[in-house]
Amino acid sequence: MAADPLHNLDLNLLLSLDALLEERNVTRAAERLGLSQPAVSAALRRLRRHFGDELLVRTGNRYDLTPLATQLRGTTTTALAGVRRVFEAEPGFDPETSTREFTVVASDYSATVLGDHLATEVAREAPGVRLRFQLQTHADVDQAPESLRHVDGMVLPHGFVHEVPAVELHTDSWVLVVSADNDAVGDAVTMEELAEMPWVVTHHAPTAFTPAVRQLSMIGLDPDIHVVTESFLPVPFLVAGTPRVALLQRQLATRLAGAAGVRTLDCPWDVLPLKEAFWWHPSHRADPAHGWLRRMMARAAARLDQPH
Repeated sequence: MAADPLHNLDLNLLLSLDALLEERNVTRAAERLGLSQPAVSAALRRLRRHFGDELLVRTGNRYDLTPLATQLRGTTTTALAGVRRVFEAEPGFDPETSTREFTVVASDYSATVLGDHLATEVAREAPGVRLRFQLQTHADVDQAPESLRHVDGMVLPHGFVHEVPAVELHTDSWVLVVSADNDAVGDAVTMEELAEMPWVVTHHAPTAFTPAVRQLSMIGLDPDIHVVTESFLPVPFLVAGTPRVALLQRQLATRLAGAAGVRTLDCPWDVLPLKEAFWWHPSHRADPAHGWLRRMMARAAARLDQPH
């Protein structure tokens, strides 16, 4: 029987590896870990021997990651989160005394419109609990449910993840966003006008897309895409001062319109609503702390429907 590769490995090296890959500097990594610089240098030597790779290479007056180190950066963070989850497990859960950290994968849209309500609900019952919002990537979605094993859950609309449990959260609608000074567009816009306008879209890929933009193509209008962005927050700022148009969630557009200098318009087609849910791996089912988190997620989502 082959020996377990972890048998002779000090798992403290995972902490050092995570800090070194993030900081790309031994001194800063040592400060982050609360260790001496010689101790972290020794850890780097052990890691180099283990992987048979330099991991950090000097380029001028800075250090760059090797290709292997770049590959390890994402998996190290995920692995470290998994280790923390193992040692944070409790037979019971007392929110008043817990210091557990919950990791929620979310887009910048979800973190913006739902995150503050979730943080408020959590702080009310569990002052020592910490929330970590991890920016959602295409891989998180494409590799679910495997990616859900290493976090507490993911906020995502229906239609992307299947065969895992979910907590229904909230429904949002879509609006069009144009520059506040775009005099070529009145208080309403037609489908013909939209076909002629330059577009800003988000997540334009076969398995990563904005559902409302996909629907637009399905009803026969192929947007003239000029700008693609991998997040939602920049969208109104990429529209402001230009003839561009974009689709944005109403909750987010309402918050950003004034600061960005844009205005919103109703869609001239029957656009499908956005139904958000909190998706989680079945392995969390018996975890009382996770059950509490799911209740906090539902309570935070309910606040979105309350009048301000």
